[in-house]
Parts: sequence; structure tokens; C-alpha cells
Amino acid sequence: MSQTTRLTDGRKSFEVKKYTFSTEVIPRLSCHDPECEERIENGLPVVIPDANLVASARHWNLDYLHDNIGDGKFMTYFSNSKKFKYYDDKKCPNIKSFKKPMEQEELTFDEFVKKINKGKSKGQRLYLQQTLNETVGKNIVSDFLGFNWNWVTAQQKKNSFGPLTNNMLLIGQEGNITPVHYDEQENFFAQVYGYKRFILFPPEEFPNLYPHPTYHPCDRQSQVDFDEPDFEKFPKFRNASGFETVVGPGDVLYIPIYWWHQVESIPNEGHTISVTFWYKGRPTPEKVTYPLNAHQKVAMMRNIEKMIAQALNNPDEVPEFMQNMVLGRYT
Repeated sequence: MSQTTRLTDGRKSFEVKKYTFSTEVIPRLSCHDPECEERIENGLPVVIPDANLVASARHWNLDYLHDNIGDGKFMTYFSNSKKFKYYDDKKCPNIKSFKKPMEQEELTFDEFVKKINKGKSKGQRLYLQQTLNETVGKNIVSDFLGFNWNWVTAQQKKNSFGPLTNNMLLIGQEGNITPVHYDEQENFFAQVYGYKRFILFPPEEFPNLYPHPTYHPCDRQSQVDFDEPDFEKFPKFRNASGFETVVGPGDVLYIPIYWWHQVESIPNEGHTISVTFWYKGRPTPEKVTYPLNAHQKVAMMRNIEKMIAQALNNPDEVPEFMQNMVLGRYT
């Protein structure tokens, strides 16, 4: 029998699955609280309930979006399980035995809604992930322009983030899970509708989470299954320790660059609608300060690994090459 624990978004309490690792609660702080500003400046996660970042979209639900989002195509992922593990199509040929963990198709919003209803009877789940662009209807554009751009742009400038890369619209069914992974961008994750559980790990947890190789289609994803962790294969996962929270309508979660995160739409709470604000990371400082921080080390490891894989031009040779560099010399 699986164990459970309780989490709250400050307004409502939820019973969720308890995993094998320990967690601390991510602070919920007002955008006017100096500690909130300090956490963003120092690259630490924080939940911000009063930034009003997407207040102009709080009326978005499936019906409103269906009537107003337009006839464009939206990237939709299909999974026969509750998990939606990202993969890079271009890297699939690198791993001959790789089986795609989900399928994808571009659908109109009307097709998406209809397939949700059909999928429920077939045990199939859907997850829409689409960049908001000029193809959406005029009412959605108006809501988009009404976002609190003053606040988020002030955060971007104050913390020397790079340019905004995109705003992703995410629509998932209750119980959907995006397994733990990290992004190479700063993210203000804004919850519009429904409730999501976030489990975060700092970059220091890199050794405990066993990411796939950079040439693997699931690069930046952990190899560990939180539901059934294989401690013989991944023994350091026993040492993993993270942070978690629940975000509800109106909340913004700052996810720092290179922070691992697993995202779960709370079961039995209906569908979820979210918008991401992704920014390039801070520029490389002219003068390097030592010791390097954890995310700088992760970036360095990624660059070295990618350089070796590119130079060898054969993914099958990389494991032995890497081991020959280390075994017997640094072990």
C-alpha cells in the first residue's frame, strides 16, 4: 500500500503520494517581500502568490479556450501511462533500442478536446504543449497583452536574465506527470487553472539523479523512476533530497536554471492550465569566481560530454572512452 503525505497551496490541502526521498517545503512569499527578491537573485525557488502575472487569463478554461483560441494547430502528446517523458526526435537514431515514451501530433483545439474525451475510455492521456504565438484568437491576444509584464520584465532586468525565449501554454489532464528533468533556462511558471505539485532538486543533486547521457533522446531527464526506484542500479538516489510545493490559480513558481523538477497535475482535481515564461540564463561573468557553483559545474560537464560525443562521432564509443579516462586513474 503506497504511503501518502499532505501538501497545501495556502488555500487548499491535498493528499499526494509520498516518495522515498525527503523534501522541504518551498517558501511562499509576497512579491513585495525582500526575501522573495533575494531568493530570485540567489537562484533559489520561491512561490509567489500575488505577482498577478497571469491575472488577465484567470478566466481561461477548456470552454473559453475552445471558443477563443482559434483554428491553429497545437502540439499534443499522447501517453498510455500517466507519465510524459520528453525526448528529442533528432537523437533517437543514437540509441538503437530506444522506444519513444509517448507519441505526438499537431491538433486543432477542437480535436484536442474531443480526443481527451475519447482517450478517457481507452486509458490514453493527452498533454498539450504549445508556444503562444500570433495564430491565437484576438481575445487570447488581449488576455496575453494584459499579463503583468512590468513585474516579470523588472525581474528579468534586475537579475540580468537573458531575453525571453517563449511563453508555453500547457494543458494537462489530472494525474499527468512530467518526470524529473532540468532546463537550461530560467522559468517563471504561472498557474492559470487547476493545481500542480512540483518536486524540485538543486543542481547539487546531479550525481544522485543519474541523468541520461547528452547524446541520448532523453537528455536532461533522470533515469530514475520515482515510483519504482532501482537502488541497485542507481544507489546514490538513496541520498537524494529535494523541495516541493503545490501551485494553484494565480501562483507563480520561480524555477531557477538547472534545477531539477518533476511536475504532477494533482489527481482528482480536474485538468490544469499553465503558462511558462522562459528566459535565457545570466551572461557568463567576465571574471570567473571560485569555487564554481553547482549549475556552472553541470554546464561544464554537459559541454565536455557533448564535445567528446561529437569528436568520436559514434555514441557507442562514448561510454568506454569516458570510463578509460577515469577508471584506475581517478578511482
